[in-house]
Amino acid sequence: MPDRITLVTALQGAGWHPAAWRTAGPAAQRLTSLRHWRDVVVEQDRLGVDAVTIEDSFTAGPVDAAGDLDTSTVVGRLDALLVANAVAPATRALGLVPTVSVTHTEPFHVATGLQTLDHVSQGRAGWRIQVSPTPREAALFGRRPGGDEASVLFDEAREVAEVVSRLWDSWDDDAIIRDVTTGRFIDRDRIHNAEFAGSFLSVHGASIVPRSPQGRPPVFSLAHRADAAAFAVDAADVVLVTPGYEGREARDLLSEIRHLEQEAGSDVRRPVLADLAVLIGSSSAAAADALASLDTAAGAPYASTSDTSVLATTVPELVTLIGDLRDLGFAGVRLRPLRIPLDSTAIARELVPALVTAGLRADVASRPTADLRTRLGIAPAASRYASASAPVEVSA
Repeated sequence: MPDRITLVTALQGAGWHPAAWRTAGPAAQRLTSLRHWRDVVVEQDRLGVDAVTIEDSFTAGPVDAAGDLDTSTVVGRLDALLVANAVAPATRALGLVPTVSVTHTEPFHVATGLQTLDHVSQGRAGWRIQVSPTPREAALFGRRPGGDEASVLFDEAREVAEVVSRLWDSWDDDAIIRDVTTGRFIDRDRIHNAEFAGSFLSVHGASIVPRSPQGRPPVFSLAHRADAAAFAVDAADVVLVTPGYEGREARDLLSEIRHLEQEAGSDVRRPVLADLAVLIGSSSAAAADALASLDTAAGAPYASTSDTSVLATTVPELVTLIGDLRDLGFAGVRLRPLRIPLDSTAIARELVPALVTAGLRADVASRPTADLRTRLGIAPAASRYASASAPVEVSA
């Protein structure tokens, strides 16, 4: 049972509720400004949240029943990986976990972008891996038809994750030698080609970015259905499960991940986080009223379209729930604030100290400032090439 729960805040625009922008006030005018993102992220860092995930997609926003952009919600977004790199210097201990899709993105670009974030943040980068299944997304690239079967997309994503991992390993920690006497900046024998030939990808060569502080930034994956759960166990270090989706209970979801790990022959028990959408009020009635008001503005209950439980709750109720999840064996929670900054601020300013008081978290002053893998309780990443004296070539 985890002694110290992990707390992650999931950031998306003005919040996860489609009508949240109507209550965001001035913040709604700054959603594409660095100031907005820096203010929100720095608050999470300063007050003790472990990490933030930053949502992203190849679409500018949700679509309506006709397939057109839904203009009643926030439309338009900044690139999550670039935002993470931009805010990293303003933070000290917070993990920065941008969402980066692998369906239409070259693994080389995924690998080098995340390695750069790990260097810029001094070991606090993570990656929320995502597939992009829609024809609208595919049409932006013009290289393949959209609507691939989910199983095909996940098979391709497995190969991308493998190639990215090999590229992250391609430089030894000591590849840069700076030998002034011989005039050699690097030792070529300490850089290895990430040879891979699979069903979707054929990659030869090494990363252009030297090995980053964590070696491999931790990979987060959302396991909101069976095929996604199987993929998460294959490719991720941290698994996000969604209690309430299709009536699934938290206990059953955790058992499913442990069963998949056993079937895969894995001796690693991955941290599993319960992924929950939250609106935090001063009382249960106030929270329920606020959610009802947002649902009315949106024209439909958000709970009817969410892929996880939607909780209109208070800080004490949330502390109790998190404690119950800890008792089941969850490593922590990822909370999706329905309103930003209202609920993201409540998470940082009210929930964090309440969890400390309840004995579920250490005081912010004593929190670890090590790299994100260590903070999540994940073992250091040893390079597959670490003991090699020459390039090692491995085919899939």
